[in-house]
Order: sequence, then C-alpha cells, then structure tokens
Amino acid sequence: MRTVGMVLSAIIGAGVGAGLTVLISRVVESSRHPVDTLATDIEAIEVDSTLSRALDLATEAAVIVGPHDEVLHTTVGARSMELVRGSRIADKALLNLVRTARREGRDIVDTMAMKRASTGADLILTVRVGPLDDHGNAIIAASNSSRHVRLAETRRDFVANVSHELKTPIGAVSILAEAIAGAADDPEAVRHFSQRLTVESSRLSALVTQIIDLSRLQADEPLLRAEPVAVADVIDEAVSRHREQAANREVTLVVRCEEDLWVLGDQSQLTEAVANLVHNAIVYSEPKARVAVSARRVRDVNTDVIAIAVADNGIGISEADQERIFERFYRVDYSRSRENGGTGLGLSLVKHTSQAHGGSVDVWSKLGQGSTFTLRLPTLDVDHHNESEQEES
Repeated sequence: MRTVGMVLSAIIGAGVGAGLTVLISRVVESSRHPVDTLATDIEAIEVDSTLSRALDLATEAAVIVGPHDEVLHTTVGARSMELVRGSRIADKALLNLVRTARREGRDIVDTMAMKRASTGADLILTVRVGPLDDHGNAIIAASNSSRHVRLAETRRDFVANVSHELKTPIGAVSILAEAIAGAADDPEAVRHFSQRLTVESSRLSALVTQIIDLSRLQADEPLLRAEPVAVADVIDEAVSRHREQAANREVTLVVRCEEDLWVLGDQSQLTEAVANLVHNAIVYSEPKARVAVSARRVRDVNTDVIAIAVADNGIGISEADQERIFERFYRVDYSRSRENGGTGLGLSLVKHTSQAHGGSVDVWSKLGQGSTFTLRLPTLDVDHHNESEQEES
C-alpha cells in the first residue's frame, strides 16, 4: 500500500508566522480508500502514521482535510484553537480557503480573524492551506498571531501615549527656564520659578523612571529567577516609604499581616507594586483619614492565595472609572494626580507585576466610601520549596 510518507520532506520550510511550515508536495500518493458514507468515486487518503506523528509534534496547528471537507486528522494545537468541530472545519472563512486551494490547485497564505466558540475570544491566525494531491485532499497549517499583533498595537499605543505625556513636563520646564531668565532682576520671581522648575523636573524624572520600569516589566519574566519572598517584608518596606507622606497629610497607616506568608517572585517588583497602592490610598484620602494595609491567606476556587489589600475611606472611584483605572496614563482625577506628582502609570505597574507573578489585582470602590485594592498572588510552601531545591541540587 502506498502512503503519504513522501510529504514529510516538505514539512520543514518557509514557515507560517513564527513556526510550522507545511509545504506539501503534490506528488503525494493516495491509498485509494473510498469514503464509505458518500456515494462517490472521489477518494480520501489514508493518513500515514508517520505523517500524523510529525504533525502532532509540530508546534503549530495542522489539519488534514478530505475531498468532502471531512476532517481526517487534527493536532492538539488545532483542537485547542477550535479550528474543527467534530469532523468538520469550524470556521466558514477557513473552509472557504480550503475549497479555493483545492479548486485552484495552489497554496494560499492568509491572515484571518476567528472567534473561539467556547469563550468568544478573538484569535488572529496566520494560515497556510494547500492541496495534498489531485483527489481533493488538503492540509491546513495555522499559527496564532494574536499575541504578536496585540503586542505591536500595544507598542504603538505606548509610544503615542509616552510622547503625549512627556510633552507637558518638558514644555513646563522650558517655559519656566525662560521665565527665570526673564526675571533675573527679580529675586522673588526667580525663587518662585525655580521652585516650580524643581517640581516639574521631579515629575519628569518620575515619569521617565516609571516608563522604564513598565517597559522592563512587560519584557521581564520574574518567575524565571524567582526566590521565596516574605510578604511581611514587602509590606513593611512599602509602608515605610510612605510614612512621611502619610504624616504630612495627617493620614493614619494601619498594618495587619498574618505570619508566615510567602510568595515566589521578585521582592523589589512586589514591593514597588504595594507601595504604589499605598501611595494612591494616601493621595486620595482626606486629612484625618485611615489607610489599612493587610495580608492574609485566603481560599480562591481550589487553591490558597495570598491577598494583599490596601483600603482607604477616601473619595472612592466611580464604576465607569473602575473599568479603566489599570490602563496606562489613565487618571481618575487629573488635577489631584498632577498636584501630587502622579504619572498615571502606578496602577498599570501593579497590574503587570501581579500578572507576571501569576496573580491578579482588582478593586472594590464606592463614591464617598473609599476603595480597596486587592493584590492576589499564589502562595508558596517554603518548606516544600526548599526540599525540592535540595533534591534538584
């Protein structure tokens, strides 16, 4: 019996997206096993076990389609992307590509959007479709380009936002420098403009620092060099950074942390995230208010997590603003944020830090009642972790 083993030499080639290349030769031999359920002399190939194995080991998704659009073989990647439903191609546009490639006898490369039936999530796929033989059998190779496309869009938006945000403090510094030069004979005016120049310079420095931090965080994988981190140390350091600020605003800081709480990650990044939450809570609280910082172990679905909460009884956040507060450069109260040196990047840094550590962050808030931000991180069993490291060494 002749098989389709000859196609294996063409599976490594030009590439779909960043991965699998499927450039199948048209000299594939058919085993001429008729499709029993169809009254026709058009025949489907018998998918050779070697070819199936090669496709299954490939990193991208692959589907072999018979002459009547029936699915003859799928890889795990194809099923996870939900390219097929039962024995049929799930997406109509993808099926039309198969039919066009079959009818015209040529390979087709295309980028297409598809929605997962199970979750409704949008996928952006780079697909290559081509005929396997002269009997209507075809192959689909697909790679998920969603992450790359969204990353490119994020970078474009980020550059645009940064350019816009930098213009304000840079412009202020330039104007103040001119004002100082023009007021050389007025010491009081020079003193006033110099103070303003110092404030704007500090604001610019903080903005540039947080932009760099966010860029590093988005490109970083802290869990690759993760170490056990004591949550109590994170909270102590984060609160200590802002005790003077709280005292100046007459805000009381209250700290409650359960004992023996550990997470796996980067201590400096986690400390910066909690410090940002503490800073915001102080800034958006009125004098004589209270800010509570707590950490405890809680049950989340089927696992334990560490919940670090920062609560205030300040002005609160509207429901509309709650949907956007973790966006870069978004400010609930621009004038108050500017007055206190806010950059609009603090909560975005918190979100990316939580995600990089396998956790999440959310907010509860009511206008006039205050807000509670909760950072949830996977808990670490330190004894078990140390035993595992000793075994590996």
